[in-house]
Amino acid sequence: MDIVLETAIKYNDIFMAGAKITIIISFLSCFFGLFLGVILAFMKISGVKILQAVAAVYVEVIRGTPVLVQISLVFFGLPFLGIQFPNFEIWGVDFERLSAGVLALILNSGAYQCEIVRSGIQSIHKGQLQAAMSLGFSKWESMVRIIIPQAIRNILPVIGNEFVTLIKESSQVSVIGMADLMYTAATIQGISFQPFPPLVIVAVYYFVMTFFVSSCLRVLEIRLKVRSVR
Repeated sequence: MDIVLETAIKYNDIFMAGAKITIIISFLSCFFGLFLGVILAFMKISGVKILQAVAAVYVEVIRGTPVLVQISLVFFGLPFLGIQFPNFEIWGVDFERLSAGVLALILNSGAYQCEIVRSGIQSIHKGQLQAAMSLGFSKWESMVRIIIPQAIRNILPVIGNEFVTLIKESSQVSVIGMADLMYTAATIQGISFQPFPPLVIVAVYYFVMTFFVSSCLRVLEIRLKVRSVR
């Protein structure tokens, strides 16, 4: 236990830098993944068979392949096809690896958030959509003004859970050399010649981050339930 504490104190700055990268990657992936998820969700409920088929195939392919493979395909595959990531540093972070890792996780998260948004919208009774349209609203106006505001209450907590999942899945970006928490652990293992303590410390960092987000989600869920009762 002493050696774990000693390692945590000695390499605190390196661990904190890795945690910062992990949070940045997770937040960007969840935020932009939500936009992709909304687009895919509307494609799936659009009633247009071509759009529904494209969205369904995309979701099944992404959900059926490992995140590690997707990250590797984006980082190594896109340059192979002639699509290069900008190669420079921003705030001491390698933007090439950051953009590749975030893009891969956005593509992955978008598929899952598509199902979250779709199920949230479809959880609202169809009678409300029909009632709004009978009052003269178009289908789009009915969705924006009536359905989506109610669906958000069901969607937000689940999107928060997706953010928790992304915090843990972001550890996979270490495979392309992104200096997140897992990469930091590997680096310190090489410096200190101690394989076990860095892993324990990283596990604690991940637990603290996910526990904090989960606690905030519980508070948000309680408040949403109180508002819905009112």
